[in-house]
Amino acid sequence: MSTAIHDIGYRHYDGPRQKHGQTVRALYVHNLRTLFGLGRGGKAKVIPFALLAMMMLPALGDIAIKAVVKQPDSFPMQGYGYILNPLIAIFLAAQAPVAASREIRYRTVPLYFSRPVGPRDFVAAKFGAFTTALLLLTALPMTVMHIGFLLTRQGIVEAASQPGAFRDVSEIPTVMEATREWAFGLIGALLLALVLSSFALLVAAYMPRRGFGIAAVIALYLVSNAVVGIAQGIALTRSAYDLAGWLNLFTPFNLVYGTQVALFKADGGVIAAPPPSGTGIFFLLFCVIIVAGSLAALHARFRKAGA
Repeated sequence: MSTAIHDIGYRHYDGPRQKHGQTVRALYVHNLRTLFGLGRGGKAKVIPFALLAMMMLPALGDIAIKAVVKQPDSFPMQGYGYILNPLIAIFLAAQAPVAASREIRYRTVPLYFSRPVGPRDFVAAKFGAFTTALLLLTALPMTVMHIGFLLTRQGIVEAASQPGAFRDVSEIPTVMEATREWAFGLIGALLLALVLSSFALLVAAYMPRRGFGIAAVIALYLVSNAVVGIAQGIALTRSAYDLAGWLNLFTPFNLVYGTQVALFKADGGVIAAPPPSGTGIFFLLFCVIIVAGSLAALHARFRKAGA
């Protein structure tokens, strides 16, 4: 029996080493690509890109109406994510298990932690990637819609200046007013992304099997919406308007949009029961508590999985 020794060229690396931040950045980019199926098979790309396309449809339709009909009415900028929350919920349910549970299911978390990557870096990369993905779903359509308004505004003004026009020129938002509304919409989209990302990742991390994770996220979304909706309906029939407004705290989409209504004067008619006046700071603080608590629990979950 003969043996052979093969020189496979292993050599010690003496070159420059990148900083720790580059490791976290690489994890962030990897997770963001994974959420949109980049670098994976075609099936992994269907759901995220189909949902992104559907999220774009109202914005494109809004631009088409402005260009053809010459009317300033538009899809509510700050209410974009709230109105389309079923699509966002599907993205949460489908992609949160991809981001949070695969390493736990296949028990590969200790392999990450064997390198200079700790639970804090791991959670930061996943949370940042998921927040970016959700922000892209809502901020991109709003930005396209805002650009469309800026491009069509002159035509709308000219149409409103004609005798017998349906709208007066004074009713058309100025560029500054439209830009301010867009900026408030982006802030609301960021807040929504932060709250939903922390909430969905935490749920998925405690459901290693993907099917269970999808079901858990959808169930919490449906149950919270149904319970709060029923409770608000009962409160409104009894003229308990303040109580109905406070109930927005107990479902994530209502919580964030209620914050926008209270702080940024978003359209209160979009939501069933606007929050009581002067409660914006409390609603915002509640958002912060949810994000911080979810991230702390997520950190504990991955630290235990990597032990």
